[in-house]
Amino acid sequence: MSLGFILLIVLILMLIGAIPSWPHSQGWGYAPSGGIGLLLLILVVLMLMGRL
Repeated sequence: MSLGFILLIVLILMLIGAIPSWPHSQGWGYAPSGGIGLLLLILVVLMLMGRL
C-alpha cells in the first residue's frame, strides 16, 4: 500500500466523521466536511497526475 492510498482512506474517514449529524456538531454547518472534501479532491487530483 502506498502512502497516497493510506492518505486517501484517512481523508475519506475524516470526511464521513465531519458530517454534522451529532447534536453537538449540527451548528457547525458544512464547513468541516467541505474543507476535508477539498483536501480529498486535491489529493485525488495529485494521485491522478502521478505527483503523489
